[in-house]
Amino acid sequence: MSKPTLAPNSITSFWRTQPHALDSHRSTETLPTEADIVVIGAGYAGASVTHHILEQTEAANTPSIVILEGREACSGATGRNGGHLKPDSYNRIATLAEEYGIEAATEVAEFEARHVNAIRDLVEKEGIDCDLGVTEAVDVQFSETHARKLKDGYDRLVAAGCGPTVRTRYTGPREAEEFSGVKGAVACFSYAAGHLWPYKLIMHLLQKAIERGVNLQTHTPVTSIEKTTSQVSTHGWKIHTTRGPILAKKLIVATNGYTSAILPQYRGKIVPVRGTCSRIVAPPIGTMPKLTRTYTIRHNAWNYDYLIPRDDGSIVVGGARPAFIDNPDSWYNVSDDSRVLEDAVRYFDGYMQRYFKGWEGSCAYTDRVWTGIMGYSSDGLPHVGLVPGEEDQWIIGGFTGHGMPQVFLAAEGIAKMVMQGWNFQETGLPRLFQTTQTRLDAKGSSISNAVFKQGTVDAKL
Repeated sequence: MSKPTLAPNSITSFWRTQPHALDSHRSTETLPTEADIVVIGAGYAGASVTHHILEQTEAANTPSIVILEGREACSGATGRNGGHLKPDSYNRIATLAEEYGIEAATEVAEFEARHVNAIRDLVEKEGIDCDLGVTEAVDVQFSETHARKLKDGYDRLVAAGCGPTVRTRYTGPREAEEFSGVKGAVACFSYAAGHLWPYKLIMHLLQKAIERGVNLQTHTPVTSIEKTTSQVSTHGWKIHTTRGPILAKKLIVATNGYTSAILPQYRGKIVPVRGTCSRIVAPPIGTMPKLTRTYTIRHNAWNYDYLIPRDDGSIVVGGARPAFIDNPDSWYNVSDDSRVLEDAVRYFDGYMQRYFKGWEGSCAYTDRVWTGIMGYSSDGLPHVGLVPGEEDQWIIGGFTGHGMPQVFLAAEGIAKMVMQGWNFQETGLPRLFQTTQTRLDAKGSSISNAVFKQGTVDAKL
């Protein structure tokens, strides 16, 4: 399995069409020689960890923090995703209940559900201009067979008292099309969710961090890390970059799909996977219904798209799996986000007209298509916590395209480990998220099922 590398000229997503003043920021002309804490990655995870560390420290006692980013700030998956803040309340949760038990599955469901309010509270408190909308997600099913399977899992979770599932509404075949506005819908599941401009959220957090004295160094790729051999230095980690080394007392790796380039023990455990998104624009003329909810359009277990409406009238749609899934070399273990697969571009043409009632004559067209690199974990669960066998080195990654409802509060747990010395169990994070040697040693991979058997790993970039 090849080592993931950063593409020097990534394709521009819609979210990055309005670059922030700090997009290529370097707080100091030269790279600092040392820091109390080094965070590798300036995306959702890195910015959130830094935010929570600062929230837990007094200004007078703020540790020295350096954030290293290989390209521009928030230029990875967070700046390229579908803008969907969408917890899972029944789908993957039902599978987790079968594999690990209802208590462990409920921990994940409740943890994800908390993100909607957590992000809303953050945005309101900080006055962040990121187009956040809290609404309802509608998961539309086209396959009667798969819909029945999902309903069976849903019923079991409801019977077991899984709170987020209990709060999820099921709409059957008689009302599904009318309820969703999607042609051919045979069933729907709906629940609280949100949508936002992710790049703007992260850049606000980074700007606030810089104002607190955090040193951001963009265009500074990390090439390797090693333990220091000094017997007197308290800086136990040496991080090598293309601009020279930096020493750190504590190290946090928040690079998701690129993790194994820095932590080789995660090779095969967090794999880079290319996803595709688009922006569809509808001319202002016309009488098509205005979308106020977010959607997943699911044809079967592995083939689905997801979309969010925007206040400007455009629609961001991601997915297009049928266009490329039969060619794994084009998207599996791929870290190149500099081009879009041609078949995926064509997939979005006429999308709204095909699926949504009242949009047939809308003249909606595809304005932009982009790609991004997700980090699929081999078991479909994030890796969060102290790197097995190491001291003062933490990981937060492997979110399998589902990071928006997982990262922010996972980062809060990491911050408590780093600053307060808490162990994983004390943080209250879902037990299934803990990175362990057992998980690293485990054989098999749900990624392989998704790639070669068209399995059910959920990816939502």
